[in-house]
This record gives sequence, C-alpha cells and structure tokens, in this order.
Amino acid sequence: MSEKHVLNDLDRLIHEPARLMIMALLYVLDSADFIFLMAQTGMTWGNLSAHMSKLEKAEYIYVVKTFKGKRPHTMLSLTDDGRKAFRTYREQMLELLSDLPE
Repeated sequence: MSEKHVLNDLDRLIHEPARLMIMALLYVLDSADFIFLMAQTGMTWGNLSAHMSKLEKAEYIYVVKTFKGKRPHTMLSLTDDGRKAFRTYREQMLELLSDLPE
C-alpha cells in the first residue's frame, strides 16, 4: 500500500493526539476511570470529557456512570468496534513508519 493511501485511510477520530492517548490507554486496559485517564493524559476535566463524548458517539468506547457513595464515578472501556478500529489504526501507522527511509 502506498504511503499516500495509508495516510488517506487513517481514522481521523483516533489520529487526534488526545483521543489517540485515550484509545491507547484503553487498548491495554480492560477499563479505566475518568480520574485515572485525567492523570495519565494530563487533560483537564472539560477536555477529557469532550474527547470522551466524541469517542462514545462513534461507539468506540463504553461509558458507565455510577456513584461511589455520593460521588459520581465514570468508567470507560473500549467497545469491540473501538478495539478493532485502534488495531487497524496501529497497523496502518506501523506500515507507514516501516516504509520510511532511515
């Protein structure tokens, strides 16, 4: 596959750096809570929430909101489609990078 073709086929939703961080973390974890993701990504509450909403709308992540005592608790995990989309994105990036001259 040509470099240009790989670039054109990249999932732009995942390719955005903040969402890429979220997807990569969730790919290696069964699930993670909102506070953990904030700490790992360095995003603010509002920024993480906005990116989370875009990924949820695309059905790449599940979001489960519950309460721990009186405090809200939000857990995120990849859907099967999200896991597949990230795997495809990863393979495309590996292919693209392997084609670059050293």
